Amino acid sequence: METRETELLLKGYGLTTAEFFYHMPDYCHVLNSFVWQDYDLAPDHQRLFDFVAFWQREIEGALHSVRFTHRRLLASGEWHNQVGEFRVH
Repeated sequence: METRETELLLKGYGLTTAEFFYHMPDYCHVLNSFVWQDYDLAPDHQRLFDFVAFWQREIEGALHSVRFTHRRLLASGEWHNQVGEFRVH
């Protein structure tokens, strides 16, 4: 992970994954999908909504639906107790 990503995680950002279903420009009855990922801050999801606005403004394929999930990967005070020891000779 880059330093930028670690800093975002420490600020509370989490990995947001969105799947966009859109109509093909030349075949309006055909749906295609596109997967997008970025670090975003819940519950506002500003980067996701900015990307949706970009899509509607710049991409020819009209959006049918968007489905997304958000996962916070790191939280302050989060720890896991590890028990055991491995020795390498």
